[in-house]
Amino acid sequence: MNEEKKITAKLSYLRMGPRKVRLVADLVKGKKLEKALEILMVTNKSAAKPMLKLLQSATANAKHNFSLDASALRVKSILVDGGPMLKRWMPRAHGSASPILKRTSHIWVELEKIKVFAKKEKKDKSAKGESAAGEKKIAKK
Repeated sequence: MNEEKKITAKLSYLRMGPRKVRLVADLVKGKKLEKALEILMVTNKSAAKPMLKLLQSATANAKHNFSLDASALRVKSILVDGGPMLKRWMPRAHGSASPILKRTSHIWVELEKIKVFAKKEKKDKSAKGESAAGEKKIAKK
């Protein structure tokens, strides 16, 4: 049971609708951490600022808890769920009222270490071509 510990960070009760936060979360999902941080710095959405802060927190968790470098990390997943709603009332015509739902969000970020594979050496094609050509000449005679 060698289970790797997960590098995570959580933001609860963000006073922003989950639908708006998911737009920003989809921009960085699956990207390298450095690239994700750059994207969030230039994104012109209100959810980008808390998301940037959350990714920086996850990076700090990776450095402190697992001694990992930020350049070796990528955003594995970002989950945005709805939190509790604040229910307010707006006065309307003829003495009635309509509900206003002020939504909140919970965000979970999980990072993973990038796996580096060693490149395989390519076989020399010229040596392979000569032996194949030699076999063909022998077969024709």
